[in-house]
Order: sequence, then C-alpha cells, then structure tokens
Amino acid sequence: MRLIKLIVLALIAIVMIVVAVANIQPLTLRLLPDDLARLLGFNWEATLPAFAYLLMAAIVGLLFGFVWEWVREHKHRATAVQERRERVRLEQEVQRVSPSPEKGDDVLALLEGR
Repeated sequence: MRLIKLIVLALIAIVMIVVAVANIQPLTLRLLPDDLARLLGFNWEATLPAFAYLLMAAIVGLLFGFVWEWVREHKHRATAVQERRERVRLEQEVQRVSPSPEKGDDVLALLEGR
C-alpha cells in the first residue's frame, strides 16, 4: 500500500512538473480593466509564470472545498458532541445507582444460594 501511495505521488509530481514547464511564460493579471483603473486611480497587477496562477487557483479551490465541507458537517459534529455528553451523563448515573462491589447484590446472592 505504501508503494502504491509513493507511485501515485510520483505521478502527480511528474504531471505538475510537466504543466509547470509547459506554462513557464509570464502572464500579467490585472484587477481592473485599464479604463476603469485610470478612472479610479487604482491599478493592481501581478506578473507571474502561468503555472503559478494555475497552482494558486488549485490551492484556493481546495481551501474553499475544505471550508465548505467543514461548514456543511457542523450539524453532524454538534450532534456527536451532544450524544457524547448524554453518554457521559448516563454513565455517571449508572455508576451512582449501581450497587458497590463491597456491598454486594442481594438478588444475586439469593440466586447463587439456590
């Protein structure tokens, strides 16, 4: 299983390297169109290799997916916490109500005495 994991990771690394080499040319990303930037007096732009934008897009997508799932599963985590508290409460109640070992159980003593 560990060998399969290493092979899959190696294949993913090879694909990422090939994509990076194929997309090495610089790419300029602008926040606003030129006319709107001149009107507002604000122009943000970044020039990076194209593969850097692809990598950032993948990372942002993964982060968005993780946050989405975390929010979506909140109700299940809340239910689990509530059930855990109820279980602890019931275990404490059983310990409080059950007879202590040194005191003995009269019913069991009667049944064993037959």
